[in-house]
Amino acid sequence: MKKFVSVILILTLLLAVILTGCGGQQTSNEASTPSSEGSDAAGTAKFKVGILAPAVTHGWVAAVAYHAEARAKELSDQIEYKIQTSNNAEEMTAQLDDLMTWGAQAIVAFPQWEGMEEPIKKALDAGIKVVNFDIVIDVDGVYRVSGDNEDMGIQGAKYIVDKIGKEGTVVILEVPTSGSVSELRKKGFVETVAKIAPDLKLLTYATKFTREDGLKDFADILTSNPKIDAVFSMDDETSIGVLQAIREAGRTDIKVVTGGGGMQEYFKMMPENEDIWIQSALYSPAMVRDAIDVAVKLLNGEEVPKVTIIPTTVVDRTNYKDFLDPNSPY
Repeated sequence: MKKFVSVILILTLLLAVILTGCGGQQTSNEASTPSSEGSDAAGTAKFKVGILAPAVTHGWVAAVAYHAEARAKELSDQIEYKIQTSNNAEEMTAQLDDLMTWGAQAIVAFPQWEGMEEPIKKALDAGIKVVNFDIVIDVDGVYRVSGDNEDMGIQGAKYIVDKIGKEGTVVILEVPTSGSVSELRKKGFVETVAKIAPDLKLLTYATKFTREDGLKDFADILTSNPKIDAVFSMDDETSIGVLQAIREAGRTDIKVVTGGGGMQEYFKMMPENEDIWIQSALYSPAMVRDAIDVAVKLLNGEEVPKVTIIPTTVVDRTNYKDFLDPNSPY
């Protein structure tokens, strides 16, 4: 009898040990659930996308960073992202290396300076998808999303000729430091004028995409040119400076000032002065959203055109209300 009881006790203890072991294994499984960082709710790994932009020296550039982050957040179920801003090519190169070390699978870059060809080629050679925003760069394998810079010049020429006719003096404000942006806008303007109004007198001056430079440089231009009929400015910020210089000089001869970019402050100036046609070739910083979308499509294995061009829209006092956006940072 005692022997039978002992066997029962041994079996009971063995069963307890087995049940305890099962419970411990369950606890271990619960503790090993993957972290949600770098994954979506289902535990699927997210793509890593790096975004490189210039430091904010211009309202348009600030809006690029704003729209880039907004779109990246909207895609947070699909991507992890890092946004870096830089002041020159050397700094952007270092940040590109950091993104590669981080494990970026795609990089959306806004390389405003010369000397970025080799660093971008290095990223491509490492198998990283590169989508350039706005800037043309001579590297095979790069995708690009930009506005139609040449068409902005074409539309500017047509607009000026429509307002002042086929004779007169037009000042072209180019920005050589902006590379292909200024080159293409000037090309479109000059070639179109040669076709539709070859008797226009064109004067070219260099400036920058800031209202301070627009004011300073155009004040000098006004001093040396007693008669100007129109100004082909390539940027809304520059144009605001130009308009201030015209106002301070008391000049009444200028009938057209163009611009570009899509700046809310500039839009609101359009109906204020009936003596000057103020125009902007819309070149929205929100295009960077399309660049991020292209990067995600590439990572998903989708077919994407090498170049995506956003069409030009002309804004002036006749339609500016359609483009007012109280939430825009630019």
